This record gives sequence, C-alpha cells and structure tokens, in this order.
Amino acid sequence: MSSGLCQGRVVIVTGAGRGIGRAHALGFAAEGAHVVVNDVGAALDGSATGEGPAADVVAEIEALGGKAVANTDDVADFAGAQRLVASALEHFGRLDVLVNNAGVVRDRMLVNLAEPEWDAVIRVHLKGHFAPIRHAAAYWRAEAKAGRTPSARVINTSSGAGLLGSVGQSNYVAAKAGIAGLTVVAAEELARYGVTVNAIAPSARTRMTEDVFADMMAAPDDGFDAMAPENVSPLVVWLGSEESADVTGRVFEVEGGKVSLAQAWRHGPAEDKGARWEPAELGPVVAGLVERAPAPEPVYGAS
Repeated sequence: MSSGLCQGRVVIVTGAGRGIGRAHALGFAAEGAHVVVNDVGAALDGSATGEGPAADVVAEIEALGGKAVANTDDVADFAGAQRLVASALEHFGRLDVLVNNAGVVRDRMLVNLAEPEWDAVIRVHLKGHFAPIRHAAAYWRAEAKAGRTPSARVINTSSGAGLLGSVGQSNYVAAKAGIAGLTVVAAEELARYGVTVNAIAPSARTRMTEDVFADMMAAPDDGFDAMAPENVSPLVVWLGSEESADVTGRVFEVEGGKVSLAQAWRHGPAEDKGARWEPAELGPVVAGLVERAPAPEPVYGAS
C-alpha cells in the first residue's frame, strides 16, 4: 500500500529497464514520484539489442496510474548525461532524486583481463555515476544560489564486491570501490546545496548475478524470495524521500529483508617513531600493527 512518501518528487533512475533498476522505478512511482526511466537497451555485454526496456517500464508505470518518461541516453557519455538531466527538467520541471544504477560486467581473472574489458566496466559504472551527478549537481547548485535550496537526493550503487573484493572481478571491484569513495566525497561537497548522497551495496537476482551465482540466486518454489530485486528498492525509495535528510555519506548493504550499514576504511593501530624509519626497523613494527588490528573481511571467492 502506498504511503505517498515521494508524492510529486521527480526521480531519475539509470539502468531502469530491467532488474533492480526497474524495481526502483516502479517503487518510486508507487510512492507518487514522477520517474525518468533511463536505459540504453543493451545486452549484458554492452551490445545493442534493439529492445526498448525503458519504454516498457514507462508503460507499466502509466498502467498503474503513474507518470513516467523514457530516456535512452548513455549515462557514461558526458553530453548524454546532461541530456538525461535535461529530460527530467523538460518533462517534469524539476529534479529531486538521482538513482545511479546502470552497469555492465566483463568478469575475468586479472591475468586474462583485456584492456577493453577493463575500460568498459570502469566507464559504465564509475563514469556513469560521475557524469549524471555532475549535471544534476549543477542544476541543484543553481537552484540553491537562486534561493530555492532543494531537498535533493543521490543514491549510488556500489557492491559488496567493491567493499570487500571479489575474485575474478578486478575491474568491477575497482569501479564499485570507486563509487563508494565518490559517494562520501560528493556527500561532503554537495551538502551546502541541500543534497544528500548515499550508496547501496545490493545483493539480488539480476542479469549480472543470476548466471554467475545461479544456486544462490535461484527463486524458491514458495515462501520469501530473498533474492528478488524488489527487496532492494524500499530502502532506495526511502533514501530518495524528504524523510532521509539527516542521512548522507553512508553505504548500506541490502539483501532480502536485511539492511546493514557498511563500515568504511578507518584509521587503525599506529606506531610513531617521531623520526624517519629505517627499512630494516619496520618488519617488527608492521607485524605489531597487523597483530593489533582486526582481521580483514575475506574477499568473495577467496579459497
């Protein structure tokens, strides 16, 4: 049942034609938001499909009585991201929420990873977050300077792989870790303009996970489907609402019915000589620091 949590708010969701992005778009629409559904309609490897999933999701929203418009710009193209933001302003007159969700995968062990496979993943995930944020932030800054300080939200999509590492996904891990870092910096820089910036690290069934983690992602015959992408969206919708104004610079892990707050890198044990160390002195110093620090979380897929 809708509570009208985001009534009248204008939301962009990237990569919203399928999976988690589609669930976000429908979730926001159900809470009264007007949605710009962005998706280029590409296959998982980035190739063209001729499909129009963004338009399909718009049709779903409109069938439920909501308002939405499709956009097929490439979010990792700087001018395309600018057109995406302009689309929200053109159709709905404002922008309140940006949900960065679009992504691709090119999984390889590091020794087999080709340069184009690295570039594609970094481009779509990391630049595909930066470019929309950059143009949305320019709009929000102008609004704030004009005396119309917004109650704006950015929700980015990191990953458990980006937080802890994942064997065979060095390109994806680097991009998702970069997104987590981008999130905390953007939160600090944009706060003055009335913008909060948070990220999620979701675990759910998508085109990127259902083959790689087939057993874990399989839908049960009955009962709660913990890997359904719709489980992720309630937190994203709440983060996009005006209620979340006091939460910024955070990364949340979301899986099934579980929501947890991820802990970032923190300053740990230290030894200060008060002068320059000699290389030969540092063996026992490092051993002592490692002994005093908590063991790191294991990398996903580590033996």
